[in-house]
Amino acid sequence: QVQFVESGGGLVQAGGSLRLSCAASGSTLRFKAIGWYRQAPGKQRELVAAISSGGATNYADSVKGRFTMSRDNAKNTVYLQMNGLRPEDTAVYHCNFQYVVRPWGQGTQVTVSS
Repeated sequence: QVQFVESGGGLVQAGGSLRLSCAASGSTLRFKAIGWYRQAPGKQRELVAAISSGGATNYADSVKGRFTMSRDNAKNTVYLQMNGLRPEDTAVYHCNFQYVVRPWGQGTQVTVSS
């Protein structure tokens, strides 16, 4: 059973940066497409970034140009570099497989103050 452990969140002022990490255990990420998702209070969870097994990335329009997703297969870890953070980026961020979602980890809270 795969387990995802997200870290790197925190409180940052608008315009600041954070780097999120997601480490997986119980399964290799190497051959899987992985997504970063976020859920703000009162809103549905949304996919904000994804990376294919080959390293190709896609982003939601709301984060394009500001967020960069990457992967380190040797560490079984994916990352989300977030620059130019905005208050509307405030949410709990999770990672998971992109196409066959498994149980969610605890996520990491990102709070952006204006």
